[in-house]
Amino acid sequence: MEPVVELGAAAPENAATALLSFMHMGGPAMWAIGALSVLTATLILWKIMRLLSFGAWSGGRHTAAALDLWSQDKPAEAMALLSNRTSHRARLAHAVMHSALDPAMDRDAAEAEATRVARGLLAQARAGLRGLELASTIGPLLGLLGTVTGMIAAFQTLQEAGSRADPALLAGGIWEALLTTAAGMAVAIPAQVALTWFESVVDALRHDMEDAATRILHGPRQRPALRQAAE
Repeated sequence: MEPVVELGAAAPENAATALLSFMHMGGPAMWAIGALSVLTATLILWKIMRLLSFGAWSGGRHTAAALDLWSQDKPAEAMALLSNRTSHRARLAHAVMHSALDPAMDRDAAEAEATRVARGLLAQARAGLRGLELASTIGPLLGLLGTVTGMIAAFQTLQEAGSRADPALLAGGIWEALLTTAAGMAVAIPAQVALTWFESVVDALRHDMEDAATRILHGPRQRPALRQAAE
């Protein structure tokens, strides 16, 4: 059993040594890409947690139930159902209902208030997307920078060797330089995939919020009040 314990203890150390060696071969650009990869992974996890807290994948069940109550001319029950909800759909619906019931607001004012609240909520939902966009853009650029600087160093070494230049030396320098290109794309591709996914989630959330606001401000419950105001 003792050799197994020794191998198990040495495995993390060997993995760390291999990682450091890999990073060293890529040069300064590889370290920048490594830092970018950590920041990107952290941002993706943070964004998932934020969207979960905003109810992006909850389906809006409580909001739909509140909208049904609103259409049945039960505003108090509808607002009570949404009062303790923290999802963006519920918060917007509650704010729009409050505006629609405010006697000091006409429909135009209520629509302006709904737009203001929706913009603020969507700004929260979109927070962090610019960071992912930046990571997907500069990842390949950092990789290309590392490749170019690595190629320069490889050819400088070849020039210094003169007529005694070893082709294997040049080949080794080139593949080490190309490591940064691969690493940069390895960071950029997940960042771009995550960015596209999050944007689709935010777009779906925006659609649901717009639909809820329209049903509240222009639904059946508002028509008698509008007719009365017109008279």
